[in-house]
Amino acid sequence: MSPSGRLHAPHVHSPALPPVMLATADASEQAETLAKARAFAEPLIACETLDTGENILAHADAVAAILADIGGSVAMQAASYLVYACPHLNKPEEVIAKAFGPHLAQLAMQTNQLVHVQRLSRTAEANTQGPDNTPLSPRLQTENVRKMLLAFSRDLRVVMLRLASRLQTLRHYAATKLPVPPALASESLQVFAPLANRLGIWQIKWEMEDLSFRFLEPATYKDIAKLLDEKRTEREKYMVDLRQRLQQALANQGIQAVVEGRPKHIYSIVRKMRGKSLSFDRVFDIRALRVVVPSVADCYQVLSWVHEHFTPISEEFDDYIAKPKANGYQSLHTVVRDADGGPIEVQIRTQSMHEHAEHGVAAHWAYKEAGAKGYAGVSANSDYDTKIAVLRQLLAWERDLSGAAQGQAQDKGLFDDRIYVLTPDAAVVELPQGATPIDFAYTVHTNLGHRCRGAKVDGAMVPLNTQLANGQTVEITAIKEGGPSRDWLNLELGYLASPRARSKVRAWFNALVSEETISRGREAVEKLLQRLGRTAMRLEDLASQLGFKSAEGLFDVVGKDEYSLRNIEVLLNPPEPALEPDEYFQKKFKGAVARKSPSGVLVVGVDSLLTQLSRCCKPAPPDAIGGFVTRGKGVSIHRQDCSNFRELASRHGERVIDVRWGDNKGPDASVYPVDVAVEAFDRQGLLRDISEVFAKEKMNVIGVQTQSVKGTAWMTFTVEINDAVTLNKVLGSVRGVKGVRAARRR
Repeated sequence: MSPSGRLHAPHVHSPALPPVMLATADASEQAETLAKARAFAEPLIACETLDTGENILAHADAVAAILADIGGSVAMQAASYLVYACPHLNKPEEVIAKAFGPHLAQLAMQTNQLVHVQRLSRTAEANTQGPDNTPLSPRLQTENVRKMLLAFSRDLRVVMLRLASRLQTLRHYAATKLPVPPALASESLQVFAPLANRLGIWQIKWEMEDLSFRFLEPATYKDIAKLLDEKRTEREKYMVDLRQRLQQALANQGIQAVVEGRPKHIYSIVRKMRGKSLSFDRVFDIRALRVVVPSVADCYQVLSWVHEHFTPISEEFDDYIAKPKANGYQSLHTVVRDADGGPIEVQIRTQSMHEHAEHGVAAHWAYKEAGAKGYAGVSANSDYDTKIAVLRQLLAWERDLSGAAQGQAQDKGLFDDRIYVLTPDAAVVELPQGATPIDFAYTVHTNLGHRCRGAKVDGAMVPLNTQLANGQTVEITAIKEGGPSRDWLNLELGYLASPRARSKVRAWFNALVSEETISRGREAVEKLLQRLGRTAMRLEDLASQLGFKSAEGLFDVVGKDEYSLRNIEVLLNPPEPALEPDEYFQKKFKGAVARKSPSGVLVVGVDSLLTQLSRCCKPAPPDAIGGFVTRGKGVSIHRQDCSNFRELASRHGERVIDVRWGDNKGPDASVYPVDVAVEAFDRQGLLRDISEVFAKEKMNVIGVQTQSVKGTAWMTFTVEINDAVTLNKVLGSVRGVKGVRAARRR
C-alpha cells in the first residue's frame, strides 16, 4: 500500500519457486520438500483454473508467498500446492502420504475438505438470495462459520491456508479488474477479516478489509483515497521531519529506535468516521508514527518524551502493554497535538510486540514436524499453551460473528443455544447452552459418560453440575467400571442439559432393569425344567414352541410375572385324556341342580363336590369364573381371563362346566387369597408403610416377597379378601404411599 492509502496491484509471481523462510539447520531439506511439492502438483494443476478464472498454479504460488511473508512453515507452503492436487488423484491421502508423509497429507486433505464444504455452503446461501443480491442471511452465515470452526479444530494450519488463499483471490480481482461477487467480498469482510484480527494477523487483516471495502463500496473508497491524496506532499514532508526529530532525540537518550510512518488503511478510516460521526479532518490517525524499541522500559521512556514535547489527548491513550488485547496484541497508543493543534497518533512497541502485531499467531506458532505423538504436525508439548490460546481466539471469533448476527436479526436468543469447549488434547466439542461436564463426557463417548465421577475445568476441580462456558478446557475423571447415578436424571439438580445425554442415562437404567428381569425369568424357567426333569431341553426351542422369538423374550415376560409357568408345564406335560367318555359328563351333570361347595362356589353336580381355587390366577368375587373338571381332584376354579384356563378349555372343552359365586355374607363368609404386585423407589420404611395400609383396611397379609434392584423395590403381597371390589379401593391407597409407582393385582 502506498503512503497515500491507495492499494497497489499485487505482484504477479512467475512460475518460479516462491520465497520461503529457511531458518533451521535443515533449510536445504525443507526447500527440497517445497520444490518437490510444486513439481508434484504442477502437471495436475498448471492448466486448471479456479471459479474466479485464476490459474490454479499461479494461485498456489501466490498463496505460498503470502504464507512465507507471515512466517508460515514450509509444510504449509507445500500444502498450498497439494490441496489443489487432491481432486485429481484417485487415492489422494495415500499418494501424498507416500510421497510427503502422513502429516502433510492430512493437512492437504483437511484443507481440501474445508474448501469443498465452503463451496457447498456458499451455493446453498446463494440460492436464498433475492434477485437484487441482498446480503446473506445472518443465521446462514453464522452456521457456515460454525462449520468452519469445527473443521479448523483438527489442524489450525488450515486457518492460515484459507486466509492466504482468500487474500490472493481478492488480489486477483483487484489486478484483473473483474467484477467481484458481492457475496465473496461480504464474506471476506465479515468473516475472514475478523478471523485474521482474532488471530492477530494484521498484515492480512488490513489488506483484506481494504480490498473487500473497495469492491463493496467503490465510490466511498475513491472519496477517502482522494482526500488522502490532497496535501499529501505537505503532510509527508512534515512527517519525515517529525520522524527524524524523534529518532535523533531518542538516540541522544541512548535508545535505539526505529521510527516509521504507519500505513493508512482506508476501511479503518471509514469505520472511525462512521462509528464516531467524525469528519475526515478529525480522524486522528491520518498522521501516524510507529516507534519500535528494544525493551518495555524503552516504550515508556519514548511515551514520556512524546508527552513532554506535544500536548497529549488523555482520552485517546491506551496501554495495551499493561492490559493486552484478548488476541495477545501489545502496544502503547497515544494521540497528541502539535503546535498547530493537528492530531498525531503514535504507537510504541518492542520488536517482539511488533512481530506479533504483524503476523499474530504465525509469529509464535512453532510448526515442527512432530513424531507419532505430535498433534496435527505440531509439537505436542511445547506448543500446547499456544494451541489452547489460538483455539480460544477461534471461539471468540465465532461469538463475535454470532453477536453481530443477533443484532441484525434483533433476536437475542437466536444464537445463544450452543457453546464450544476444549478437550485436554485441544479438540473442540460442541454442546448446548447450560451443558455440564457430564454432558461433555457423554458427547465425547457414551462409556466415558457412564463412568464419569469428577471433572476439572481449566485445571480446577468443579462439581459435576457446573455449567460450562465457551473456550473452557474440560478434563473428566472416570472409574474403570460403573454406571450413572439416578440423581443425574433429576432436573432440579441440574446435572444434565443435553437431551441426548439424558436419553443415554435412561437407556442405561432401562437396560439394567431389563437385565435383572431377564435373569429372574431365566432362573424361574430353569427351576421349573429341573423339577420336570427336562434340563436337557434347549431354551431357544422351548421359547419357539411357546410363540416367542427368543429365549430372552420368554424370560422377560416370566420375570415381569406377565406369563404363567403353568403354560410351560402344560406344554411339556399335557394332561392325560379323561377316563370318562363324553357321554359320562353329559349324563352325570344333565338335569342336576347347582349346589354350593365349601369354597362358596355354586357348581352343577352332586353334594359336596370337591372344588379348589386355582393357584395360577387366585380368583375372588366378583371375578368372572369358570370350572374345569380335573382327573381325581374335582373341579378347579379359574378366572375366565386366566391363560391356563383358556388353554385347557381349547384342548378339552367338554370338561368345562358353569360355576358362579354363591352368597358370601355373614360371619361364615369365605376369604380368598390374592397376590398384589407393587413397584416403588426403594427407601427405608417402605415395607412398613405399605403393610400399615393393609392393616388399616383389616386385610390379613399372609405372605410377602421383596426384591430390590438398583434402587427399585419389587414386592408381592398375598392378602386375604372377601371380594375384589374392596381390593381395588385398597390398591388406590397403596398407590398413594410415598415412592410407590405402581400397585396392581396379579
